[in-house]
Amino acid sequence: MNLFESDLEVVNVGLTMFEEDIAAQGAKVTTLDWTPPGGGRPEILAALDALERPEVEAANALAVERIVNSRPMLVGYGKAIDVVPGMTPTTILHAGPPITWERMNGAMKGAITGALVFERLAADLDEAARLAASGEITFSPCHEHDCVGSMAGVTSASMYMHVVRNETYGNTAYTNLSEQMAKILRMGANDESVIERLDWMRDVLGPMLKEAMEIGGPIDLRLLLSQALHMGDECHNRNNAGTLLLMQALAPSLLQTSFSTEQKKEVFDFIASSDYFSGPTWMATAKAALDAAHGIEGSTIVTTMARNGVEFGIRVSGLAGNQWFTGPAQKVVGPMFAGYKPEDSGLDIGDSAITETYGFGGFAMATAPAIVALVGGTVAEAVGFTRDMGEITTTHNPNVTIPSLGFQGIPTGIDVRKVLATGILPVINTAIAHKEAGIGMIGAGITHPPVEAFDKAITALAGELS
Repeated sequence: MNLFESDLEVVNVGLTMFEEDIAAQGAKVTTLDWTPPGGGRPEILAALDALERPEVEAANALAVERIVNSRPMLVGYGKAIDVVPGMTPTTILHAGPPITWERMNGAMKGAITGALVFERLAADLDEAARLAASGEITFSPCHEHDCVGSMAGVTSASMYMHVVRNETYGNTAYTNLSEQMAKILRMGANDESVIERLDWMRDVLGPMLKEAMEIGGPIDLRLLLSQALHMGDECHNRNNAGTLLLMQALAPSLLQTSFSTEQKKEVFDFIASSDYFSGPTWMATAKAALDAAHGIEGSTIVTTMARNGVEFGIRVSGLAGNQWFTGPAQKVVGPMFAGYKPEDSGLDIGDSAITETYGFGGFAMATAPAIVALVGGTVAEAVGFTRDMGEITTTHNPNVTIPSLGFQGIPTGIDVRKVLATGILPVINTAIAHKEAGIGMIGAGITHPPVEAFDKAITALAGELS
């Protein structure tokens, strides 16, 4: 009878309306944020049950072991036509899963037409648009050529690429050089100033970086990544420390190259113009590690998250090759640059979510409280994102750690099963490109993948093992 004479302290599991009704009666109530696994959908529950088996656990352990043990090394720079598998003079690589010219959004079309002018395949943007629509240009995802590309991801034959070799497993990943920020090709801008910058990058920046690497030798990127996180970066959208560390490693060799003093100053000034210079470097670092974990039979570990501005696609280790599982690209929610409104935004775009797939970027925002000034939210929310990502990953990477969480490793190995069982979707922080071609970056914020991509993946995985 004491129960009816004492104050009630209620734990509510489910609808918030119950919390409101109980609180209205004067009782203390705590609501547990819980949803049924798989949203209670029978087909997803059946797939989750089918994948609860020892061989899946063993496959996942192997996949995350390969991610954690990978040691990506920057070994050089080279033109895409010379280093990227499958590249031809009329090939344009793009971010995200496969897409045709007709379906591309404004930012990607703007980047492609700009690239065709840069390659001198078209005299102007109008001719470039006609060429792109003609069927004479081969469009292909960066990921299907061992590459990654931020935002539109557009990569053409003459662009210089990072060459990142996985010392542990022998595979190689590539990504193009940073154009720095705002009005740039990868954001869909394509005017004369953008093309002139690309010409300079092809003729001066790329060759100088290539020669510097030949002088100085390989650079351990996993080590630099770990140091950058300790210094306040999350290495997707905040790269202050990472760019300083990369420049520290490159500078002595850059000074020894055969280029003129004036050209060396141009390169140093360019790197100093934006902290984003190292952003693509970390993308290739993640790509090299995750590709080593792809193609492990039975594994439910996500090895790719990428967006083309229309669709969001994932690839999963246990489904080898280029099997994409897609859903609609999402809005990115965050602060806008002055003069722009949310309705000016294009949908989520870019291969840069490879950083979150590895475990930094949005997954490691606890390392970078200052990132909230760019992407919005609070420091507490940034730390909460990192903790939440531990719920949908398989392990913590001991080689890349977070000081503010007691040097806990970054959350590593997104498990499709855990995403659907918990209802927690991966968090991604990212730039926002204008929905129209020719404008560029207009903000930054937070987004998540569509659950449809994970639904399709788990159904395919369960079918594969049935």
